[in-house]
Amino acid sequence: MSQILFHYQRPDPVTWVYLSSLLIIGLFFVFYRVWSLRNVDILLLLLLSPGLLMVHEGRQLRVAGETIVEAAHPPQATMPPEIADRIEAATPDELLGMADATAPTAPPEVLVAGVNVADVERWGFIWLLGVAGLICIRMILDPILVRRPLLDPNLSTGGLSFIGIAMFIFLMANVITSTAEIQAAQGPKPGPGYPLVNRLPAIPTTPDAEIAGEVQPVRYAGLARALAIASQLATVLGVVFIGQFHFKNIRAGVGAAALYLLLPYTAQTTGRVDHVLPAALLIWAVFCYRRPILSGVFIGLAAGLVYYPLFLLPLWVSFYWQRGLRRFMYGVGLTVAVLAALLFLGERDLIFDRVQQMFGLWLPVTKGLAGIWGLGWNPIWRLPILVAFGVLSGFFAFWPGQKNLGTLMSCSAAVMAAAQFWHGYGGGLYVAWYLPLMLLTVFRPNLEDRIALKVIGNGRKRIGINELGADSEAA
Repeated sequence: MSQILFHYQRPDPVTWVYLSSLLIIGLFFVFYRVWSLRNVDILLLLLLSPGLLMVHEGRQLRVAGETIVEAAHPPQATMPPEIADRIEAATPDELLGMADATAPTAPPEVLVAGVNVADVERWGFIWLLGVAGLICIRMILDPILVRRPLLDPNLSTGGLSFIGIAMFIFLMANVITSTAEIQAAQGPKPGPGYPLVNRLPAIPTTPDAEIAGEVQPVRYAGLARALAIASQLATVLGVVFIGQFHFKNIRAGVGAAALYLLLPYTAQTTGRVDHVLPAALLIWAVFCYRRPILSGVFIGLAAGLVYYPLFLLPLWVSFYWQRGLRRFMYGVGLTVAVLAALLFLGERDLIFDRVQQMFGLWLPVTKGLAGIWGLGWNPIWRLPILVAFGVLSGFFAFWPGQKNLGTLMSCSAAVMAAAQFWHGYGGGLYVAWYLPLMLLTVFRPNLEDRIALKVIGNGRKRIGINELGADSEAA
């Protein structure tokens, strides 16, 4: 009898999609204003689930198909001596070249129970990119929406806090009790970014994601768990603090945090550091927006660790243009310089490769890609998409002309959602890069008065928690 209450099993991803979707609708759907924008936003968030399920199912089928193939055709124990000698004498760059040269341009056709695995996964990515495109448009149009009626969740602040804390405990328990896996086992290999982050293992939190059989030790597993838990906690607390200090509405902050924890995406990728760590850094950059140097530090950390937030700089530089620009750029530059300097502590012969990887200093890759670009889409089309993305990033330097806190949140979410389209290593899956920012945009009040000239001081005043985050009523 003593074991009954402790016999907890993680819900299947499909089951959790149904349960969490019904709970989200009950808590956040505005039943007395069916055609409100809040309901459209809730629908967009729920539309992410089918794509995530298709990608997850496609990968599970692919693993099952590869297992069947390996059982029927076991790999050769040895390779020709001349190939072994060539691999042993090759430099790291030559090894990468060999891998790119031998990478297939299209995935092999694997049938499991008559289902083409590549088709399932491909349609999942297409679905995710389609929803990301709708979210990007919604975030771009947000600055022109003047009327923002107060639409509180359908539950009190205490009830939302209870649900959020309970969900956080369960999700973190899944991270602690999961077996670490190399990135390739859980998803696509990461693209440009900080080498240490790219080497961190994935912590799968779905019941059918862990590899059966003998468990092999994985390097940095403890660090990955600690960073995943700390990043999730920082994201949730940052969202709540923004609601409390910037929105003057703790219920909105707690509601946004609870919605983040309830979404099926969060349950599936709780242990993915490359997903949640940039989200936490961007949220705290928004929270510290009244202190440009601190916002610069967080933006610099996000850009240095996963590269793609570099394209937020035109937007944030434009916000601080009238006041605080020098301090913001000091924060960004110093943080990126420190991260780059830490690369010199490793092996000297790999320093150039690490710096190149950190800053993405290479031409657009067309081979060895994953995600939609490795499932049949011609990688050559990444080039015009990349150009369009650069134009969009630069566009936010000029529009809207008067930027405020709401603009920072919505346009940052738009940039990170648009980055999914040219991300060559699983673009569409990195929902956390824009999800918390989108949730804050959904719950935010009118913030037109929160501009740099009114809320940023001269930098000489000592910083406390209230001065760091709170906006004065006069502003």
